[in-house]
Amino acid sequence: MGNGIATYAKGRFIQWSTVSAGSDAILVILLQTTGLVADATMKNYATLAAVFSGGNVEATFTNYARKVLTTGLTITVSTGASTATLTMANYTWSAAGGATNNTLGKLITAYRPTASSTDSQCIPLSYHDCTATTTGSDLLVSIAGTGLALAS
Repeated sequence: MGNGIATYAKGRFIQWSTVSAGSDAILVILLQTTGLVADATMKNYATLAAVFSGGNVEATFTNYARKVLTTGLTITVSTGASTATLTMANYTWSAAGGATNNTLGKLITAYRPTASSTDSQCIPLSYHDCTATTTGSDLLVSIAGTGLALAS
């Protein structure tokens, strides 16, 4: 397992990650280890609906909800290295689990064009290993110091 940029998002990842002040946003979604597909399959889903129809199971722990990001993403451009690095702030699910717990395996990000978009209209952007089991304590998720993505 690992991290990666979804095939359908390549070349557009940085653009879609710079969400506007409109109704578009980046979603942060946690997946359970149950039914988790290989990265070689994960990277080729064209829509968020396809992610779930492929066997992946979204988290269902107590107090879980998708994070809707309209801020917290930072792009750092290095003209010397000819790269752009995208980083994401840490996010917390308070009192994650307790009554219902999950064993988690992946965090995925997806571009949501409008607030009313369905999963079939949302485009997966990236996937990241996320190993945790909820217990009712706060769940803090952070992406490695190398950033969410590196475009070069």
